[in-house]
Amino acid sequence: MTGRLVLDLREADETQIAVVGGKGAHLGTLSRIEGISVPGGFVVTTEAFRQVMAGVPSIQDQFEELAGLEPDDREAVRTLSARMRRIIEGIAVPGDVAAAVTRALAGLGEEAAYAVRSSATAEDLPTASFAGQQDTYLNVMGRDAILRHISRCWASLFTERAVTYRQRNCIDHRAVHMAVVVQQMVFSEAAGILFTADPVTGNRKVATVDAGFGLGEALVSGLVNPDVFTVRDGEIVARTIAAKERAVEALPDGGTRDVVIDSQRQEQPALTDAQALRLVRLGRRIEAHFGSPQDIEWCLADDTFRIVQSRPITTLFPIPEPGDEENHVYVSVGHQQMMTDAMRPLGLSLWKLTAMAPMRDAGGRLFVDATRALSSPTSRANLLDLVGRSDPLTRDALETVLDRDGFLPALPDPEPASRPAGRGSDPVETDPAVVTRLIERSEESVAALRRDIANKRGPELFDFLLEAFEEHKRVLTDPLSYQAIMAGMESTWWLNDHLHEWLGEKNAADTLTLSAPDNITSEMGLALLDVADAIRPHPEVVAFLRNVEDDGFLDELPKLTGGTEARDAIEAYLDRYGMRCAGEIDITRPRWSERPGTLVPAILDNVRNFEPGAAARRFEQGRKKAQEKEQDVLARLRTLPDGESKADQTKKMIDRVRTFIGYREYPKYGIISRYFVYKQALMAEAERLVDAGVLREREDIFYLTFDELRDVVRSKQVDDGLVRQRKEEFRSYQALTPPRVLTSEGEALNGAYRRDDVPAGALIGLAVSGGTVEGRARVILDMADADLEPGDILVTAYTDPSWSPLFVGIAGLVTEVGGLMTHGAVIAREYGLPAVVGVGRATRLIKDGQRIRVHGTDGYIEILP
Repeated sequence: MTGRLVLDLREADETQIAVVGGKGAHLGTLSRIEGISVPGGFVVTTEAFRQVMAGVPSIQDQFEELAGLEPDDREAVRTLSARMRRIIEGIAVPGDVAAAVTRALAGLGEEAAYAVRSSATAEDLPTASFAGQQDTYLNVMGRDAILRHISRCWASLFTERAVTYRQRNCIDHRAVHMAVVVQQMVFSEAAGILFTADPVTGNRKVATVDAGFGLGEALVSGLVNPDVFTVRDGEIVARTIAAKERAVEALPDGGTRDVVIDSQRQEQPALTDAQALRLVRLGRRIEAHFGSPQDIEWCLADDTFRIVQSRPITTLFPIPEPGDEENHVYVSVGHQQMMTDAMRPLGLSLWKLTAMAPMRDAGGRLFVDATRALSSPTSRANLLDLVGRSDPLTRDALETVLDRDGFLPALPDPEPASRPAGRGSDPVETDPAVVTRLIERSEESVAALRRDIANKRGPELFDFLLEAFEEHKRVLTDPLSYQAIMAGMESTWWLNDHLHEWLGEKNAADTLTLSAPDNITSEMGLALLDVADAIRPHPEVVAFLRNVEDDGFLDELPKLTGGTEARDAIEAYLDRYGMRCAGEIDITRPRWSERPGTLVPAILDNVRNFEPGAAARRFEQGRKKAQEKEQDVLARLRTLPDGESKADQTKKMIDRVRTFIGYREYPKYGIISRYFVYKQALMAEAERLVDAGVLREREDIFYLTFDELRDVVRSKQVDDGLVRQRKEEFRSYQALTPPRVLTSEGEALNGAYRRDDVPAGALIGLAVSGGTVEGRARVILDMADADLEPGDILVTAYTDPSWSPLFVGIAGLVTEVGGLMTHGAVIAREYGLPAVVGVGRATRLIKDGQRIRVHGTDGYIEILP
């Protein structure tokens, strides 16, 4: 089959993408769907393209040069891609290819008009549509013109936009080949695009039809605004008729031209309502065949719809499998855990096996089904109150869904049930010994896990891990731990609410909790300052670290003057904190102990920006500032009516918040400590599978679920195709942005702040740590790229605990994701950093190096001139 140069379009199908490209495969499949009309034609296969490329001088050198370019180096990409196009267009179409095309044209009509369309092998795929990246030519007439435009289609594989798109999607240029579709031209009265799911909201039950007069090129090129029909459940629910001033029409002798539409016709609809509904029905048939929402190009001639393209809508966020036909509302776990990146299958399955609540996954992210909690009055109010205190955007998104009549059932409140001890019982006593006892319990549990897992391997390891996961959940649901966490949160809320009411103080708890004891995450940041103290006196070590390029540098340090002390300090830090990393809830992410080089930039920043003893000084400064704030607040309260009572209540709450707020960070530390033990055992098992020839590489286990991996260990067999598929899916999920709230209809909601009390042009977010600061914005997406100076403001997507070492060296914080009690907010308050979180698209709207002003008390950012 691969030796054929031309295939009839009706012979092509989804199994032949390597031969006919994505577009050719889809069109061939479409032509066999009952009731779908596709213009006839043929495909010039990739075999013809390979013949042409074999004639390109030094083609491998050209590919090597192309692969070495950065996607953002637009000038270099433009220059090299233009050179490659000129070379390809300059090569004559091989004689056997020209002969095969001539025979195919004779069967369809040599004098007819045709559309000549690119069809790349990496086009119209479920993970990358490549829409608009290669070229299409309309109304091409005559054999010679068709052959010339086939050459142009081959060359369009190297347009600047196609090259950049492949680079950004990690697609090897050499792995992509070009077929060309030649189809009979349709001289349409109207044309446009049908989306079988709403491309903006993601709602799978809503279809939208864009329509204009003439050929579809007018819409694709942006020449006109289209009519838009919105269809749901077989009815048009919205209709916008645009003033369509221009259209593209075919010329008698070939080619196209723009024309002006008669003024009386401009505001007439391009389709009748009946035609729009008929088109959507055809679209649903196509969608059902391909099994996913489609972006469909259509044209209308003689009241017949002809389908000229259908590709997956690759930008939609996937929907969790509900298991029933009812409506569901899902809340993002990643937004609560400050990790919205895609997770690999092993990471997803491990988190689900160890989580306190049932979870579902979609698009490489985790969600909790909140349907039941939102359906009854009391649980709905409690959930909205809890979510609203932490993340008002999620609350707003949920309220948007709740405002829709009938989407969720109205259920009565469930009968009161007995609650676990410690949940709903008397509050825990304000006693630091409670926290000490909880930390000791956690450390003993992790030590027991390390001891008991040491000699487990093979199927026995997986049986042991299932038991360990139950202990994991028991630790998480410890009633005393829950009481301690809630004591810290509730006392924070009490102080902020009451001191605002009594004294007009905003977020007073931010200062009152500075340098609170037992905060493992803030201690982690300060401890890296101590590491810098051990390194700073040794210039040779500092110079060496500036040039570290791999993670074997610790073994090299003892060769340097002062290197042994430096290595010991780093290794002691890793012993305590080396299980952490960015995105740490995903067990597949590399830990600091596995990649210690990640910490080097932060260590060097600390060496450069701080004096010896900075950790102890900073902690003491925070403690004194909190003490002074306490004295100030209590003194002002005593001047009020009933002031002694107010001061006494406040003093108890200050003591309580300082006793328990630091512990808020410890359970996560315990979870990640256990995760690292699990990972070390699983990676050792993976190593044995590699040695046995079962796996190609250890990291292949990341693309299997826990249960699948257990089966591989038992059977000593793995489905390589499944691993490859999962890797491709993961790459596609990385390009998606998860919503805060997702419905079973596919609607993605992120909420809005709905505020009008900020300056024009300000970026709105959630105030989580008070104060105002101006400084240079440093937009950093990977802490390994940190290069901070005193006074810099960190701008990033999210900050889980692993980012805390950077907090000691910055003046303020801005993140795209976060809430009042998420880790970044807690540590910002601990360090006294003005912080605003939940700022949509902050890393794109704020440019690295810009000066900004962060209003941490009022929750907005100003970009300064």
